[in-house]
Amino acid sequence: QVQLVESGGGLVQAGDSLRLSCAASGRTFSTYAMGWFRQAPGKEREFVAGISWSDGSTYYSDSVKGRFTISRDNARKTLYLQMNSLKPEDTAVYYCAARRTPYATRLKSEYDYWGQGTQVTVSS
Repeated sequence: QVQLVESGGGLVQAGDSLRLSCAASGRTFSTYAMGWFRQAPGKEREFVAGISWSDGSTYYSDSVKGRFTISRDNARKTLYLQMNSLKPEDTAVYYCAARRTPYATRLKSEYDYWGQGTQVTVSS
C-alpha cells in the first residue's frame, strides 16, 4: 500500500514558478512509476507528466512540455513537479499518482494510488 500527499500549491501570477511535492509512504516507492495529473473545474482529469523508475524516462503532455519538469528522489520517497512560466490555463487541482509497474503511462486508469490533490491557481 502506498499513501501519497501533495504539497506546494498556491496562488501565483502568470509567468511565475511553483514546485509541487508528493511525499510517499511505503517501502516500494522506488519501484513504482509515478505521474502528475491535473483537473480543472468542469473538465476531465488529464495527464501532465510521468516518470518511470526503471530508467528514469520522463513523459509530458504537449501543453506543459518545455515548462514543467518531473523528477523523483527515491531516498526521500518524494516526487516533484517544477512548474515554470505558469499560465492561467494551468489553474487546476494537481494530483500525484503511483503505478505498480516500472513504466509510466498517460492513462489515469492505469494508476493504482492517488493523492488528495493540491490547488494551483494562476492569475493573469
